[in-house]
Amino acid sequence: MFIGPLEVTSCHIYYHNAQHLDLEIREIITVNQWKKMEEVCDSSAAASSTVQNQPQDQEHPWPYLREFFSLSGVNKDSFKMKCVLCLPLNKEISAFKSSPSNLRKHIERMHPNYLKNYSKLTAQKRKIGTSTHASSSKQLKVDSVFPVKHVSPVTVNKAILRYIIQGLHPFSTVDLPSFKELISTLQPGISVITRPTLRSKIAEAALIMKQKVTAAMSEVEWIATTTDCWTARRKSFIGVTAHWINPGSLERHSAALACKRLMGSHTFEVLASAMNDIHSEYEIRDKVVCTTTDSGSNFMKAFRVFGVENNDIETEARRCESDDTDSEGCGEGSDGVEFQDASRVLDQDDGFEFQLPKHQKCACHLLNLVSSVDAQKALSNEHYKKLYRSVFGKCQALWNKSSRSALAAEAVESESRLQLLRPNQTRWNSTFMAVDRILQICKEAGEGALRNICTSLEVPMFNPAEMLFLTEWANTMRPVAKVLDILQAETNTQLGWLLPSVHQLSLKLQRLHHSLRYCDPLVDALQQGIQTRFKHMFEDPEIIAAAILLPKFRTSWTNDETIIKRGMDYIRVHLEPLDHKKELANSSSDDEDFFASLKPTTHEASKELDGYLACVSDTRESLLTFPAICSLSIKTNTPLPASAACERLFSTAGLLFSPKRARLDTNNFENQLLLKLNLRFYNFE
Repeated sequence: MFIGPLEVTSCHIYYHNAQHLDLEIREIITVNQWKKMEEVCDSSAAASSTVQNQPQDQEHPWPYLREFFSLSGVNKDSFKMKCVLCLPLNKEISAFKSSPSNLRKHIERMHPNYLKNYSKLTAQKRKIGTSTHASSSKQLKVDSVFPVKHVSPVTVNKAILRYIIQGLHPFSTVDLPSFKELISTLQPGISVITRPTLRSKIAEAALIMKQKVTAAMSEVEWIATTTDCWTARRKSFIGVTAHWINPGSLERHSAALACKRLMGSHTFEVLASAMNDIHSEYEIRDKVVCTTTDSGSNFMKAFRVFGVENNDIETEARRCESDDTDSEGCGEGSDGVEFQDASRVLDQDDGFEFQLPKHQKCACHLLNLVSSVDAQKALSNEHYKKLYRSVFGKCQALWNKSSRSALAAEAVESESRLQLLRPNQTRWNSTFMAVDRILQICKEAGEGALRNICTSLEVPMFNPAEMLFLTEWANTMRPVAKVLDILQAETNTQLGWLLPSVHQLSLKLQRLHHSLRYCDPLVDALQQGIQTRFKHMFEDPEIIAAAILLPKFRTSWTNDETIIKRGMDYIRVHLEPLDHKKELANSSSDDEDFFASLKPTTHEASKELDGYLACVSDTRESLLTFPAICSLSIKTNTPLPASAACERLFSTAGLLFSPKRARLDTNNFENQLLLKLNLRFYNFE
């Protein structure tokens, strides 16, 4: 709405830009607001009249600043000034009689848009009482008093797009009358984007985002992925996340690649096809060094059949068989050639249409199996079994009643100011956290509070032996929970953290033996489970090398020389190709390239390895001092030890795929989800 050159007299009203809301739209003055401002005018006019009626001995000390401040009082060494810009708020500022610097600071802090006008007025250096017209009110036009910024429809649509994506709001939000009224109130004359247009805009944004993710991954040499399956609202999805390390800063970067619908049975072929298609879509098939998944049988078979290691072995075997056949055929001459139907051969499934990278079992899933399945083997001890069933029977009764009854939950909260936590099978640490909460209530509120809770919920109270058992159980499982928290991190965790963390867990459990009275069988069961489930990882030279190539650990994380030797041999073997590649890149002629293999290429690599092992710094930046070591460290530590990143993707997906949006198209669902998770790869401006 355009307002003509209306003049405002005896009133100084200044409009400030509204704060940034979700839509990033400046506040526009409406007809209703004019009524409110007329009331402000009346109050301001009264205030101005009061100022004009002041005695002459309290004349404005700086008349040229009358546009901004009025005199409200005089102290011994200062003036009390009232800010006109802050009206209708009564804001007083104390200014020394010798200088109005405090007034300038107030303008800079609260009204920066008027600082330029303030500076112009102070530059004239007017003296007190020299201006005969200073007491008269300056007439201002509305255009100068109310700076109105008009926002283009494109900017409004981008703000709406950001609001829908970041908040995971339904597309139908733009059809709500209240939403349309909100936009028209903030920006009159703007039409709200329609739902079909919003869907197409999100699809375009998702395409741009995927292109930027692909471009970012094209700049690095090695990428790792995590994969898992998820079912919600009777629909199944496969999620994939990508992770890589910046070779310059050594910082880890991540991106969500897909959350695609899976149709039919989740066979190993279906999973392999889906993963292969996603890797191909982002052009990373040849860059993925490892994929981390749980220990599901279908995933395990997919990597066993189509994994790069298996394919290499079988391809070599087929090539050898082919060579043998060719040799025999050559001896027989051309008459021994056998012709076959080419179409039938092409139709055969040779099992190599998919290419999957090396597989890494999720360490957190394995630890969860250790703490749940393997820990049950401790029940073979009758004394432990008796206490365990008695204690956890009472715990389960508390968890059930507090979660099913509001009155029970209120009784718990009134006694302890805390709520009981209930174990969840999908959360790895949930049982430990639930037990730890019971012990926390007993510690902070006292054993009497726990007794009152048990009485209110009609659950038998724990006896002293049971409380001691519960404490020992929590102390035994606490290191396991700690390692789970370490390994399921995403930003600051590499594959090299896996073996040192598990090794330290074993040492901590071993030290607990001397302080336990009831839970020794539990410690033995956990130790046996760790040994069984992680044995193959302690025999994998690449995972061992990943730990050695982290400055935080090097070779100090274990005393087993056999393990260290296995990792060091891997490092020496794989440093030689890097060193040889460097020599070839630095050579200047074909002759040097041809005879490069005759040069002693291992000397530099060995010298660099010795320097790295002798370095005292444990920061990751110290790797930059050793280029060959740094390159191999990035390659071996790019994979993640756990698939928790994919679990976090599904957590966000659950917020988006709510019961009210169960009919959401799978493409629209994936586009909105990936944009939400990859906002740093899309610029809304």
